[in-house]
Amino acid sequence: GSNVPRMSSGIQIKPKTAVQKSKTSPLPCSPKPAIKPQPKPSDKLNPKTINPFGAHSRPPSAFAAIYAKGGIPCRLVHGSVKHRLQWECLPETVPFDPLLVTLAEGLKETKHPYTFVSKEGFKELLMVEGATEKAIPLLPRLVPVLKAALAHSDDEVFGRGLDALVQLSAVVGPPLNDHLKHLLTNLSRRLMDKKFREKTTVALQKLEQYGGKVSCSDDYSVIRTFECIFA
Repeated sequence: GSNVPRMSSGIQIKPKTAVQKSKTSPLPCSPKPAIKPQPKPSDKLNPKTINPFGAHSRPPSAFAAIYAKGGIPCRLVHGSVKHRLQWECLPETVPFDPLLVTLAEGLKETKHPYTFVSKEGFKELLMVEGATEKAIPLLPRLVPVLKAALAHSDDEVFGRGLDALVQLSAVVGPPLNDHLKHLLTNLSRRLMDKKFREKTTVALQKLEQYGGKVSCSDDYSVIRTFECIFA
């Protein structure tokens, strides 16, 4: 009545246990991909199940979205020595409003090619003929954008914002003075940082050079560490 097979010699052959089978069975070359569980309806209502730092949860920045849609009329051209911009039309024919403000917004980018396009595009647009008359009306919109770049935690973003501010000052001159009070707090903070002291000091000297002497009013008290360079 036993189901255990017997050999002709009468020796019983015991079936392998599960443990023995696992020891003798060869392992597969690669594990099978795990089946991804289907999200439950309650997951959408539970914020703990949502990863805010996931790659697909972050929408592109405004500048990146505009660039992707062809809203920036220039593209990065990779060179063997250095990169350059290629404009789809002459920069002289491009309206400063809103492109100059858009490029200034791009100074806060931290990814390539947006970092290069925004910095070089801002610089080259300010080099066209008639840039002074075109840029001055945009100062109320440009200064808050540059302020955000100067307040950014990324050191390279701050550097691009500072360079752009000096370039803008060289083009528009004294009309920028009335807006500097909005920027000096961020500049004074970097002035206290040994890493940026020299670069910020040089930038302030250039702002004075391009903007001329202005009175040392209470608006400039934040820069007293620089001995009121604007006095």
